[in-house]
Amino acid sequence: MRFFSSLRRLGRLRRAAGFTLIELMVVLVIIGVLAALIVPNVLDRADDARSTAARTDVANIMQALKLYRLDNQRYPSAEQGLQALVAKPSAGPIPGNWRPYLEKLPADPWGRPYQYLNPGIKGEVDVMSFGADGQSGGEGKDADIGSWQ
Repeated sequence: MRFFSSLRRLGRLRRAAGFTLIELMVVLVIIGVLAALIVPNVLDRADDARSTAARTDVANIMQALKLYRLDNQRYPSAEQGLQALVAKPSAGPIPGNWRPYLEKLPADPWGRPYQYLNPGIKGEVDVMSFGADGQSGGEGKDADIGSWQ
């Protein structure tokens, strides 16, 4: 009997002692390896998603500009900008058949406004985002995303 009570006491002591340092180190190494494998893939996906969102926004803005032109026989002037798709312009050539073409102007996925050029450099009009760096040009995630693509 005494032998069994000693074993029980020993079992309780081992359970109360917790994890050994080696067990904790093994778990931390496993977590580190998993993080090293997964994190770079997730970060690249976020950049791809932002670029795709910008391309979609640019396409939607171009559709709204085409409807504006269909109704008013011209694109908004550079002074009127993309705001002419949301609110009736009060300056420049005032459109006769204006209606709201967008509920609101989206910001690009990096939080900056889309750029509008009339006349455009690569088309009759250009709509673009300067990418992650916010400056013209660049490569990869910093590349410009525009209506000509």
